[in-house]
Amino acid sequence: MHVIPIASGKGGVGKSLLAANVSIALAQAGKDVVLADLDLGASNLHLALGVSSPKNGVGTFLSGAKIEFEDLVHHTDYSHLRFIAGDAEIPGLANLNAKQKAMLARRLLSLDAEYLVLDLGAGSGSNILDFFLLSGRGIVVTAPTLTATLNAYLFLKNAVFRLMWDSFKPRTRARAILDGLRKDGGSLQRAYVPEILGRVAEADPVSRAAFDLRCSRFRPRLVMNMLEDPKDADKAQKIRRSCREYLGIDLEHLGVLYRDELQDIALSSRIPIIRYKPKSVLSQAIYRVADKLVSTESDDDDFLDPEYLDDSYAAAASEAEMDFESKLDSVEELLQSGALTTGDLIETVRIQQYEIGQLRKENQLIKSKLAKALVQGFKV
Repeated sequence: MHVIPIASGKGGVGKSLLAANVSIALAQAGKDVVLADLDLGASNLHLALGVSSPKNGVGTFLSGAKIEFEDLVHHTDYSHLRFIAGDAEIPGLANLNAKQKAMLARRLLSLDAEYLVLDLGAGSGSNILDFFLLSGRGIVVTAPTLTATLNAYLFLKNAVFRLMWDSFKPRTRARAILDGLRKDGGSLQRAYVPEILGRVAEADPVSRAAFDLRCSRFRPRLVMNMLEDPKDADKAQKIRRSCREYLGIDLEHLGVLYRDELQDIALSSRIPIIRYKPKSVLSQAIYRVADKLVSTESDDDDFLDPEYLDDSYAAAASEAEMDFESKLDSVEELLQSGALTTGDLIETVRIQQYEIGQLRKENQLIKSKLAKALVQGFKV
């Protein structure tokens, strides 16, 4: 079974959009898929999937109700696709203890399916990280904004530290080094992973070898959502460079998705976008992501090849250009048909310019805060 956890460092970047629609696309390709809503405490994946909220979900099972786990797996209107709801209304569901988490992971991994897609919550909580690390090839969804790209990097940084924590056994010198960093929040914030691993290699080579073994199979994948312009695709390279330099890991670029107002209409209508408008630029991009998942499912070692990873970024850049041209062509067709007036187009551009202006102000504020934080860090 191919386990595909989908996470994001920041909410509102389209994580559930991707999880729901990619699952449908995989099912349409004849793959047996189970989609699980593990955004525990804020589960609403059924809305993106376009189904009614099932009576029983993960929360029902974890709360001690007398129900078999298999009874949580509900059939959908889509052939080959089954769904597990989350149950957001049960208090405390987001804070699973270790026993609950292990039991849930074990039950999920024992399901009979070709693909298990996990829609995780936003952020870097320990539960989210542990479910993300059930696979070495989880997907991180982000957007071109500074906050989204920064949070994507921070999520991956936390994932690497979680791998360290799991690899370094208690009462070892490696765990002592990590504990020292955790107690000093400032040191942990400025932590440079290769430097930490160098210290661990000298003090505890056995623990370092254990981490290297786990990390060698950790190659997460990136999806850049909400593009407005082909240049937005370049933001993925910045995340990749930071991960390679400061975390010692590399990323595969799985694809780009442009912002599309049709998605808002589809969501409000509770119809997945690839069913609402399967020929739209956004839907075709989602199908492209699903195709890549299928085409690489047997290439267990290819994703470790740096040349393969380089090609994934070149392909994403080409896709960004191609999709942008398709969007322009569709606007031109609407203008020629009269479905979209010149006034409508001007108003749309005006609104987008306003939004871009607001984002620039937000970016300037964040840059200012980061600069102050760096100055304070150097003083310390």
